[in-house]
Amino acid sequence: MPVTRIEELERFRTQYPDKFLPDDEVFGHIRRGDRIFLGTACGEPQHLVVALTDYVKAHPKAFFDAEIMQVWTLGVAPYTDARLKSNFRLNAFFIGNNTRDAINSGLADYTPIFLSQVPGLFKRRILSVDIALIQTSLPDHHGFLSLGVSVDIVKAAAGSARLIIAQVNPQMPRVQGDGFLHISEVDYVVPFDEPLLEYRPNVPDAIATRIGRYVARIVEDGDTIQVGYGSVPNAIMSALERKKHLGVHTELLTDGLVDLIRKGVIDNSRKTVDQGKTVTSFCMGSRDAYDFIDGNPTIEFKTIDYTNDPVVIARQENMCAINSVLQIDLTGQATAESIGRSFYSGIGGQADFMRGAILAKGGKSILAIQSTAQDGTVSRIVPFLPEGAGATLNRGDVHYVVTEYGIAHIHGKNVRERAMDLIAIAHPAFRHELVEEARKAHLVYGDQEFVPGERGEYPEHHETRKTTKTGLPLLLRPVKISDEPSLKDFFYSLSDQSMYRRFMTPRRDMPHERLQEFVAIDYGREMVILACVDEGARAPVVGLAEYYIEEDGLTANVAFAVTDRYQNKGVGTELLTHLTQIARRQGLYGFTAEVLRENEAMLRVFEKMKFPLEITTSGDVYQLKISLK
Repeated sequence: MPVTRIEELERFRTQYPDKFLPDDEVFGHIRRGDRIFLGTACGEPQHLVVALTDYVKAHPKAFFDAEIMQVWTLGVAPYTDARLKSNFRLNAFFIGNNTRDAINSGLADYTPIFLSQVPGLFKRRILSVDIALIQTSLPDHHGFLSLGVSVDIVKAAAGSARLIIAQVNPQMPRVQGDGFLHISEVDYVVPFDEPLLEYRPNVPDAIATRIGRYVARIVEDGDTIQVGYGSVPNAIMSALERKKHLGVHTELLTDGLVDLIRKGVIDNSRKTVDQGKTVTSFCMGSRDAYDFIDGNPTIEFKTIDYTNDPVVIARQENMCAINSVLQIDLTGQATAESIGRSFYSGIGGQADFMRGAILAKGGKSILAIQSTAQDGTVSRIVPFLPEGAGATLNRGDVHYVVTEYGIAHIHGKNVRERAMDLIAIAHPAFRHELVEEARKAHLVYGDQEFVPGERGEYPEHHETRKTTKTGLPLLLRPVKISDEPSLKDFFYSLSDQSMYRRFMTPRRDMPHERLQEFVAIDYGREMVILACVDEGARAPVVGLAEYYIEEDGLTANVAFAVTDRYQNKGVGTELLTHLTQIARRQGLYGFTAEVLRENEAMLRVFEKMKFPLEITTSGDVYQLKISLK
């Protein structure tokens, strides 16, 4: 019969008896003032942590002022107990729920740093590691232990430590990649069988699901993705199920990514670096995910100075980094670390990924956030980051911001434009306040108009995609308050003749004051529909149709215009047809319109409508009445 790994462990116990000692003897090698490293998140050696604190409680004068270093704990963090303050002090590279209070009350420390830089701290002895408490798999026939779900900074910590103490756990998976240590490199082996910590985020709610659907509009087939953790990222991954040939280069592997691998959505076939491989640094998930990665040759765990290196990330074409933050301000700078002066989480790896993605050919950086926090009482989109908040991402790090209210594409936008884009996707309850604050700070026009309440809320349900009779694909959607720059481009792309036919006046300028009439609208009294075409990174407006309800409340005056380049391609017909459908749903009985007699093309569009049409003449203008009954 083949030898089991348990039997291999016993063979090595015989070969290296001095490595297998009782816990008390092992911890007796810790000196006062030592720096003790603990494995990360779900790879934390729980038994060793509990045994160490129990040892100190039993021997309170065994050592003093030991510094505990860790990225993130999902465990109980007993070393932060105030009763052990003379023995331990935590120094965290990332802040979790179990250490946040200790750090903010001054009982523990936080080191702000890009995770990609932590291995360098250890290797260059800027932060020396005296003791490394790690967790590994059982040894194989050759004596190699796998770091399993936590390679990240653990490999560097172990390589720099004076003493390595390994909890060897039969439940730790063996993973491919860089996370192997030979048993001869380990000073003490503590066999202990216990379930690994598991991370189960909240089930995505309706808000997270909406965010996920918006993000899925940005991610394209063949992209290589990096996704953070939490309910919103889970919803994003669910929304990506219809994508094809996605790749993964990430610091964190989760159940959501594992599901996409199983479904064939992720095959890594189009990656430009590590093609065919899912590359990650640590895993936070369920037992099911741990079983999936065990021995899986398509998944490689690399050290975090590789996975999070912006240079490596930038080599990955079509890299798409998807992360979340606590707050973003109207200028585009965001914090993932702190709420004002209160430390909350940490820099982590997102800044590395966002910047690497921006540098990559075809790369995209996406922030996906819920618009509010604290049960809807606080807006995550704020005028400016509050005093004390760490600017994890600066104003140039973000391409897209996504909330449950839509997508703001702020890359390349000036401050005024991005402020309006972000206000447009903020929670409606806070938009008016944001406009007022933006006016005061001169981030937007001083006379910027805004329609508060339900009548000013963007009616997303009126969005639709159509293909014209000439085969031109269009996105037809209502105008947004942030569309002023797009409409400026649209109107100035019209020829003098097209401008005259639309407005029946020789005036050809379209200043901010006039443009506001088209974007700051009361959707209950008027409607403006834009026709947009997809031109790569842009979706320019090529047509516009509008109506405003007349005093009788039963009819509306309607008009439309199409850029000269796209005339006679069916754009006007699709616009008017869609606008008519909206008007009928709103209960309108008819349209009125004025058309210059020379504008035969526009007249024909109205004549194509399958509704009674009455035409009268007044000078060089046709007066039209269309019944929508």
